Amino acid sequence: MDDATRTRIEAATFQRLVTHLMQDRPDAQNIDMMNLAGFCRNCLSRWYQEAAAEEGFTLDKAQAREVVYGMPYDDWRAQHQREASAEQKAAFDKAFAENVGKES
Repeated sequence: MDDATRTRIEAATFQRLVTHLMQDRPDAQNIDMMNLAGFCRNCLSRWYQEAAAEEGFTLDKAQAREVVYGMPYDDWRAQHQREASAEQKAAFDKAFAENVGKES
């Protein structure tokens, strides 16, 4: 497989993942994704922002999140985010530290 084909396949796969999270599973909570898999929609948006920067494009956090959420982040939160339990929050703190690191 040549590099251009691989890149197109990877892009299509990313687009399908984002569509799945936006349309098929908006009920999948970020905290549960982070606790189980070590990443969430916010991670995807940060990775998107970082990849854009590597290509010379500047996106702010809100712009990158809108790509992944399909709408402004605050709108998504209002429509889909539920309050996390104390157990979820404790597991998140551990998963975040292990997978993302401490925010500065």
